Amino acid sequence: MGNSKSGALSKELLEDLKSNTKYNEAELCVWYQSFLKECPTGRITKEQFRGIYASFFPNADPTEYARHVFRSFDTNADGQLDFKEYIVALHLTSGGKTLQKLEWAFALYDVDGNGTISKNEIQEIVKSIFNMIPEEDQNDLPEDENTPDKRADKVWDFFGKKEDDKIAEREFIQGVMDNKDILRLIQYDEPQKIKDKLKEKKQ
Repeated sequence: MGNSKSGALSKELLEDLKSNTKYNEAELCVWYQSFLKECPTGRITKEQFRGIYASFFPNADPTEYARHVFRSFDTNADGQLDFKEYIVALHLTSGGKTLQKLEWAFALYDVDGNGTISKNEIQEIVKSIFNMIPEEDQNDLPEDENTPDKRADKVWDFFGKKEDDKIAEREFIQGVMDNKDILRLIQYDEPQKIKDKLKEKKQ
């Protein structure tokens, strides 16, 4: 997506990111330097992305979730994230507007990219989220959502769907906005550890 490998951000990209994310010019420049240090080619591969997630979750297995998150942000499907895709990913997973976050959540759950979500896709993403929850924390979950299948069933039942039905994007977004409990069930909140690491990188 046209990022140069030079040490400076193009004015056009800077303006684009300033108007579409919560970051200001100074923050974006710091992120860019940090990004180039980690990824001198100006691109981050799926493997590097998984490695970043693995360092955030030493006591769990984030491999599958990282794969799905990467897929949802690799907008041109070239197997790499450029700086713009990377910053949009950071913005949406750490503090985007609710509607933007829900549009991203829909893309995350729409595993095959066909514009609807099936029960199998809900199960697949919920299972990948569960893999990141340490076992001792799983034991503290409510009885009706302490396994991936139970949690997926709870989400599916909320939408009142039959086994083979599908959920369209508008229906998904409206349903989640109307019920904060479903929002909690479909997402993985960043642990404090990730937020601290992101702050470290910015300094």
